[in-house]
Amino acid sequence: MKKAALFIVLLTLLIAFGPEVSAQCAMCTKTAAQLGEKPALGLNRGILYLMISPFAIVGFIGFRWWKNNKETV
Repeated sequence: MKKAALFIVLLTLLIAFGPEVSAQCAMCTKTAAQLGEKPALGLNRGILYLMISPFAIVGFIGFRWWKNNKETV
């Protein structure tokens, strides 16, 4: 079970920090285009960083809920 959870975490990190990941809305894209290449990359990584926290929290809560229900049944 721990191997599966580790695999999911690693896969999520690879997808989140891959070179071709784009997490910008239309307004952020226009702002990033005006900033230049390096600041745009930093903005995109910041958006991804902020996006990971809620997904990790919801994933953890869902995993604990699933694990507790699995043991009860």
